[in-house]
Amino acid sequence: MPSPKRKHSKSRRDKRRANWKLTIPGLVECPQCHTLIKPHRVCPECGFYKGKSVVAANAAE
Repeated sequence: MPSPKRKHSKSRRDKRRANWKLTIPGLVECPQCHTLIKPHRVCPECGFYKGKSVVAANAAE
């Protein structure tokens, strides 16, 4: 295995790790019940997608 010839500084190491941060998923508001959902998916609260009832609403509540 190759070994490093010189020691890399902490700042150089940290620059490489600077892009590891998490990103917030893009959320949109459901036009029916106004809850935040992922785009292009059926709303888990009301069961609507593109203005049509696709799935029966969650009756657990």
